[in-house]
Order: sequence, then structure tokens, then C-alpha cells
Amino acid sequence: METTDLVLTILHHLLAFSLAGIIAAEFVLIRNELTPATLRRLMRVDRHYGMLAMLIIIIGVGRVFYGLKGWEFYVYNWVFWVKMAIFTTVGLLSIIPTIRFIAWNRQAGMDNAFRVPVQELASVRRYVWLEALLFLAIPAFAAAMARGYGI
Repeated sequence: METTDLVLTILHHLLAFSLAGIIAAEFVLIRNELTPATLRRLMRVDRHYGMLAMLIIIIGVGRVFYGLKGWEFYVYNWVFWVKMAIFTTVGLLSIIPTIRFIAWNRQAGMDNAFRVPVQELASVRRYVWLEALLFLAIPAFAAAMARGYGI
């Protein structure tokens, strides 16, 4: 059981740090004008965002049911639920940029002269900035939970 908990914890942390890197990569990619090549790169990065988020959820569920603390620790811990609410909010905020990335990529594929509208890019930047800001709170709540807060 201890080995399972350790492996799940390591994977969970590696995935969370990777997701933070993906958010940072999106932030960097959208800071300038988006060329067709940058749009394609952004689509690949965003696809990894979704895959990492799903893996974090799967491993997280594994930690709840197979980790040393037991499911009761998580279910009755308000800090855990705040952390989950923040993670969910970050995920919901990512929907608009993903939809825009897909639309822009399609338009760029059909029209070589396509340029991302300035207002849309500014809006996506705000969404990604807010995602990054909220994501920073997740490790803080994780650390508090690991130290017994919320029970």
C-alpha cells in the first residue's frame, strides 16, 4: 500500500507540474502575433493540456481510493473540495481558449492571409492568465491538506 501511495503521489505531482508548464507554454505562445505555424504548435500544446488534465484526474481518483489516507480523508476535507473547485474552474476557463484555438487553426488552414482578431486574442490572453493565476492556488491548498488542514 505504501508503494502504491508513493507511486500515485509522484505521478500526480509530475503531472501537475507538467500541466503548469503547459499553461506557461500557452501563455508564451499567445503573447505575440499568431502565425499558422504558431497556431499548429498551440493546438498540439492545448491537446497535451487536455490529456494531462485527464491523467491528473485519473491518478487523483486513484490516490483517493488507493492512497494511505483513505477516501474518508478526502471526502470530508473542505480544503480538498476547494482545491477540486479551483481545478474545475481552471478546466472550465480553458474551454474558451481551446475553442478559439480550434477555430483559428481551421481559419488559418482555409485562408493563408488569416490573422487572429486582436480582440479575440486579447480575450484568450485574459483567460489563460486567469487559468495560470488560479492554478497557482492549487499547490497551496494541496500543501495545507497534506498538513492536516480541513479535517
